Formats: sequence, C-alpha cells, structure tokens
Amino acid sequence: MYRLLGAGLALGLLRVAGRRGRSRSARLLPGPAGGRAPAAVVPPCREVPRGLGPGLLPLLAALAWSSRPAPAEQERERQGAGGAAAGDAEAEIIQLLKRAKLCIMKDEPAEAELILHDALRLAYKSDNKKAITYTYDLMANLAFIRGQLENAEKLFKATMSHLLGGGMQQEDNAIIEISLKLATIYAAQNRQELALAGYEFCISTLEEKIEREKELSEDTLSVSTRYEREEAKLMFCLFVLIAEGRARRVMLGTEWVEEKANTHLLLGMCLDTYARYLLFSKQPSQAQRMYEKALQISEEILGERHPQTIVLLSDLATTLDAQGRSDEACVHAQRASDLARQGEHPELHVLLRNLAAVLMHGERYAQAEEVYQEALKRAKLKRDEVSVRHIREELAELSRKSRPLS
Repeated sequence: MYRLLGAGLALGLLRVAGRRGRSRSARLLPGPAGGRAPAAVVPPCREVPRGLGPGLLPLLAALAWSSRPAPAEQERERQGAGGAAAGDAEAEIIQLLKRAKLCIMKDEPAEAELILHDALRLAYKSDNKKAITYTYDLMANLAFIRGQLENAEKLFKATMSHLLGGGMQQEDNAIIEISLKLATIYAAQNRQELALAGYEFCISTLEEKIEREKELSEDTLSVSTRYEREEAKLMFCLFVLIAEGRARRVMLGTEWVEEKANTHLLLGMCLDTYARYLLFSKQPSQAQRMYEKALQISEEILGERHPQTIVLLSDLATTLDAQGRSDEACVHAQRASDLARQGEHPELHVLLRNLAAVLMHGERYAQAEEVYQEALKRAKLKRDEVSVRHIREELAELSRKSRPLS
C-alpha cells in the first residue's frame, strides 16, 4: 500500500484508530470578523464501526497522515534560515501544531486534540487563513485515525471549503487527497454510492491530469525541462523517503518535477485504496485490475525491490487467491516474500502471513505451517500483538483443515 507513514508511527496510529474515542467533540469555530465556518458543530465522537474487516481500518490509519508542512513552515523553508521572522501569533501557532504532531507520535491523541483547538482559536483570532485551513486539516486527520468518522467527515469538508474558497482548483492534489479520505470514510460507513463516486472522481481526475501533463511535456516543454522529466524517477524515491519521515524536504529545482511526482504517487495511492475497497466488497476481479495498475506505477517509478512495490505484489496475490487462482497467487506471494527477505522489509512478518494463507488455501498445508511459524516468530520479535493473534488463529484453522478425516 502507498503508505505515507513510517512503520513505527503507522503502528501507533493503528493502535489509536482501533481504540474507542472518548474525547470531547471538535467544534468548527466561527470565522473572523463575524464570518462563519463552513459547518456548525461536529457530532459527538463514535466508536470505530465494527465489522470493517482487515482492509478498511488499517487503511484509515495509513491514509490519515498525508498532511504537508504548515504553510508558514513552507514559506520559511523557501526563504531559508535568514528569511523574515514570522509574527508572534504565527510563531505560536507553529509551535502548537508541532506539539500536536508530537503528541500524536507519542500516542496521546486526546492531548493533541486539545492543542489543536488552541491553535485553531489563535488562528482565527489572528485571522491567519492558511493556519486555519491547515489546523482544520490536522484535526480532521486526527479524528480520522481515531475512527471518529463523522467528526472527520465534517472537518475534512471544512478544510476543503477553505481551500476552494481560497482559490484552489478542484483538481489540485490537496483536494484529491481529502476526497480520497472522504471516500474511505463513506466506504467504512457503508455509504456505497458516495464511496464509489469519490474513488472514481479521484482516479479519473488524476489520470486526466497526468495525460495533460504528458501532452504538455511532449509538445511544449523545453529541452532542459524534458531532461528534468527523465530525472523524475529519482525524484519519486526522494518523495517516498520524505513521506516516510526519513528526510524533511528536498528542494528539486523545478515545481514541475515536484508536482508531477506527487500526482503519480497520489494516483498509485488512489488505485491501491480503491482496490482494497473492492476486495472488501467481494469484487476481487475489479480489485485485481486496480492493483495491477498501482503495481505498474510502483515498478516503473520505484523499482521492483522497493518496499512499496513488494507490498503491492503481495496485495495482488491476495486478490488472485480470493478468485481461487491459488497457483498464480502463490507465485506473486512467494516473490514478494523473497524480495522482502532480501531487502529486510519492515513488514516481512505480514508478507509471510499472506504467503502462508495462500498456501493454506491451496491445500499446501505443510508449507503453510512452516511459513506461519516463521511469520509468528518475526511478529513476536516486532512485538506486533495484532499479527501474533491473527497468526495463531490461522494456525488453529490450518490445524483443523489438515487434520485427516476419521
């Protein structure tokens, strides 16, 4: 999956998302100078819906933290350390936002929510529209990862309203990111028509945008810009490193390369997300097509040995397995596991569990048990209690299936 989180943070967010939210509800504050925010009061927090299955709840956590640096931070980075100092209010807002992010990383969501409310009040008081929008976005992400889906929906819509009201176009990547999260919320709430419309909007808009960029690059871009286009493959790797928290920012020299890289990466994320929804909705053949497209993007841009490509290869195996195509599924799952071992993939135990499940479904019980045992050992070393529990349950199922009939 196109994860925007480092492994440690992702696990922390999963723990938070799987827990019942009991904090106070977020309120959309009135706008400055008598203006009004896009919505009135966000409904009270609700428990994470049960019965979402293994696909959607992890997806909520994985999608949530795709926020960009705060606008003030972006401006400071462009100006450099010697740039103009931000005002006192702006500096205080930035510090509050940093504290909120730190609380989230430390698995302290309630404290993060309180800090974000303080940041939002200060942003309205100082009439800092960019800070207002960015804080709403963080509040929405926080509600999202906690499974407070109605809260998240209201806050994401508020964020989108501010962005569009500020002149941002509907096809901008920031709008697509929010639309993708909203589609995932609708899917988790079984609002199928809205979910489908959201996924299809995201994918079609990005595909059209990429096609236009391709035509532009072929017809009108200078020779030097075409050379920069060839460097985009390297830039993609840098963007993934940034998204995983291994680097803060890489100045790429041209906004064209940066925007194109983000657009392709976002399309891959949309395809992957839609595929998970389709698989969860018991439409494995349609999910297979989405995974194949996402895998192609990842292989072309990042290479077949990249951790992202390996995960998508394993996910594709799952869709084939769901269609009863166990031999094909086993080939892909085995390939994913082999590549993961070679590259010391941080989620090797998960990939091994997927391989073991495919082997079990193909009635290769001895091989399945061997792989499950390795997955269990690695999951324990990772202290991944959720995976340990699931592997033990699947080992019990394997034992029942492989037991000779009396």
